[in-house]
Amino acid sequence: MKTEAITIRVAPEVAKAYQSALDRDQKKIDAILSLRLKELTNNKRSLEEVMRDISQKAQERGLTPEILEDLLSES
Repeated sequence: MKTEAITIRVAPEVAKAYQSALDRDQKKIDAILSLRLKELTNNKRSLEEVMRDISQKAQERGLTPEILEDLLSES
């Protein structure tokens, strides 16, 4: 699949976590973000709606703020 690079603004700790992640993990993150952005643009849903849905699904699957923080701080 052909891809193009874009720039998005994120919190400094998110950028640091991404930059320190292994290449294979960065590719996984890229794929997830690409799919979510595609979903957002195809469904014409607002970013807030998509983010709310992602958050709800993550919480239903057991993701807590503490677990998220741990995931983001892992290198």
